[in-house]
Amino acid sequence: MPSLLIFGLGYTAGRLADRLRGEGWRVIGASREGGDGTIPLSDPGRVLPEIAAASHILSSVPPEQDADPVLAAYRDAMAGSSAWLGYLSSTGVYGDARGGWVDESAPIAGRRAARAVADGQWLALGARVFRLPGIYGPGRSALDRVAEGRAHCVNLPKQVFSRVHVDDIVSGVVAALDAPPGAYNLADDMPCGQNEVIAFAARLLDLPAPPLVDLATLSPAARAFYAENRRVANGKAKRVLGWRPLYTDYRFGLRALSAMTSPIITSAAPAPASSDQR
Repeated sequence: MPSLLIFGLGYTAGRLADRLRGEGWRVIGASREGGDGTIPLSDPGRVLPEIAAASHILSSVPPEQDADPVLAAYRDAMAGSSAWLGYLSSTGVYGDARGGWVDESAPIAGRRAARAVADGQWLALGARVFRLPGIYGPGRSALDRVAEGRAHCVNLPKQVFSRVHVDDIVSGVVAALDAPPGAYNLADDMPCGQNEVIAFAARLLDLPAPPLVDLATLSPAARAFYAENRRVANGKAKRVLGWRPLYTDYRFGLRALSAMTSPIITSAAPAPASSDQR
């Protein structure tokens, strides 16, 4: 039986765990505090035997301050393991491309220095590093933000982002289980402005689109989100992994989510707008 140890059993990694358990895998999660069926990341007496027993190891834990806590504690143990290694990284490591395309050969730059360092360290360890743009899926999409009154249309007409449905990340990781180490961008086929996505979500919900606001009115975290502008190329994942996103653009993804969304959400009246984009 293949055995997967997941550091950080959150939204995306949790969906991967559900899929692989359904296919007969043994899946063990390790989280910062433990509990809810996971073991504590800070307990080497429990983590080290799982590293030794695992056929596959995946981390979705982001850096804390200037260090990756998983690598800080268990790099040597993983280096001595024969397990397949994977890491959920971010396309934020590419920094601002001024709306241009970035692939895995693009230089690592930008404001997320700790993430870029962790990305490189996992690559040096022989991992498959999945660089992910904005993630959306059930319970976490533009539909939810519009329905709850948390969405914004921002006055940045040339801003472009990439995004990916959570289930396409899962299928990308599964496709990479037999793939060589390296970096892989997992993104859909249609980068576009966030305003376009929000307006489409509002139409699906039969709600008005949020009014246009200036960037200066948003929170510092939201302004930082809009500080980078890039299109993420997914050609390597298609070529090397044989992967294709099921939700090739946000319209397919949001339509599928709308069809499965609870009536309580779809009929919700919008709440007062928040200043935070995400």
